[in-house]
Amino acid sequence: MPWHYYLLEFVSGLVLTNGLPHFVFGLTGTPFQSPFAKPPGVGESSPRVNVWWGWANLVGGFVLLAKFGPGDTLGWILFAAGSLLMGTFCATHFGKVRAAARS
Repeated sequence: MPWHYYLLEFVSGLVLTNGLPHFVFGLTGTPFQSPFAKPPGVGESSPRVNVWWGWANLVGGFVLLAKFGPGDTLGWILFAAGSLLMGTFCATHFGKVRAAARS
């Protein structure tokens, strides 16, 4: 398998995982941080913006997964690593942002 497939499998894990919190917060009508807020990633965007941003991430991740989906164990490991890395980053970043907002 070409090396760039492995890279795109990793990226699909990143993008799919990033889409989840935005889409869920948007669906629940809760404002949430997004790259379109001021300041980006710290300020909150409207639920509608988060639904659209989350949806775009989910579609992009699924397209990558469908086109370059893991064909072997290493591919699945890289997909999972991308997902875990993004999940850890989001938990850390948004945890700090929300803690700062409460104080």
